Amino acid sequence: MNTETIEKIYKTFEKSIEILKEELDVDFLDAFIETGDNLISGQIHVEDGKPSEAIIGELKKIYEGFKYNDYSPEELRKAIQLVMIRANKEERIQANHQFTPEAVGMLFNYIIENLKVDSNQLTIFDPAVGTGNLLSTILNYFQTKRINFKGIGVDNDDTMLSIASMSFIFERLEVELFHQDSIDDLFVKNVDIAVSDLPVGYYPIDERTKGFETRSKEGHSFVHHLLIEQSMKTIRPGGYGVFLVPSNLFQTQEAKKLLSFFHEKVYLQAILNLPTKMFKDEQAQKSILILQKVGASAKQAEQVLLGEFPEFNNQEKMLDFLQDFKKWAQKNLF
Repeated sequence: MNTETIEKIYKTFEKSIEILKEELDVDFLDAFIETGDNLISGQIHVEDGKPSEAIIGELKKIYEGFKYNDYSPEELRKAIQLVMIRANKEERIQANHQFTPEAVGMLFNYIIENLKVDSNQLTIFDPAVGTGNLLSTILNYFQTKRINFKGIGVDNDDTMLSIASMSFIFERLEVELFHQDSIDDLFVKNVDIAVSDLPVGYYPIDERTKGFETRSKEGHSFVHHLLIEQSMKTIRPGGYGVFLVPSNLFQTQEAKKLLSFFHEKVYLQAILNLPTKMFKDEQAQKSILILQKVGASAKQAEQVLLGEFPEFNNQEKMLDFLQDFKKWAQKNLF
């Protein structure tokens, strides 16, 4: 993977976005989506006489020679990451829509690779797919390992979903996307693994949470609790849920409801805290939660794995930690 190539792709996106923002009078993300559509189709979309002939000429020069099949999926994914970093500066994207850090995605890859999954083709589902960065990080890794997969993503934000769709096309990933609220009834069934950097906060529509075991008796319910419950319902017996969650997940009053849902339905297998230095304060710290649905050959781990990842820049300690995780998984999950 070449950093100069990533920069070249990013510059193509950036120049086009700046021109389309002004010409079409749209925001940064809409100009990015328009750019992606142009590059994928190989044609410049014109509506109501815009962009003008002069601007079309400028865009053709920028797009000249750009063929996304000439680049690796990871080069394209990283270039899109750079665009989203710029987008956050331009538009202050809300926290729940920001992409999952690269290092966290790689930890998800390692964890999933060491889970016991009895399937020739993995079906992997993200109920809050956003721009698709976490899911594409995992699926690109699957491709390098020659693991057969089917990807599924759901999100209720059409802008984020449009970016995800564009990203998956650029990266040659087959992912089925649904524009809907994941708290509503889902058509997704019997997936092998659910993954998500879960949005955190309160779910505003109490009417839709009826029937959820994790719903609050009074007031709004935690959306991350609801999504854990919903995701685990989509998973086949013995399948896994791997989620990025607040580290204080089980320290709130509502945690009793979540643990009650787990009873006889879900095995809590591991909680691994991310390094504290990644976060401005303890309240913002996140953890990777590993759950397994009861059934098939699944069993409760003899000892729930509790730990904290070492700092990412300490490679020796990180490798030791990952090896310890692998040994734990082989002993407890196989």
